[in-house]
Amino acid sequence: QVKLGESGGGSVQAGESLRLSCGGPPNLSRSTCLGWLRQAPGKEREGVAAILTHGSSTTYSDSVKGRFTISLDNDKRTLHLEMAGLKPEDTAQYYCGAAWTPDCLSMTSGQYNSWGQGTQVTVSS
Repeated sequence: QVKLGESGGGSVQAGESLRLSCGGPPNLSRSTCLGWLRQAPGKEREGVAAILTHGSSTTYSDSVKGRFTISLDNDKRTLHLEMAGLKPEDTAQYYCGAAWTPDCLSMTSGQYNSWGQGTQVTVSS
């Protein structure tokens, strides 16, 4: 049984790692991409990483490239984000979302719809 929403956030020191997970509703298998977004206080929500729902292609924002890894379970409903080398600027509320547009790997603002409350990641220096 898939638990809906995000989990795995916490407070860590710079350089440490966290693994976020997200469970979604059954209709996610019809999406084109699943992704992770984050929103820091006073800032707009931004795309962090995305993966094709039926494929292997992934994309990452420049700020996390090389440090974060997105993955999707075979059930197409459980999404993960492995975060290594965390920095204070990674501090934010993290959300998972789904997109139904062909260009979903562009992570354009507004493409992704979220369903959970998010999970807080706090990185101290």
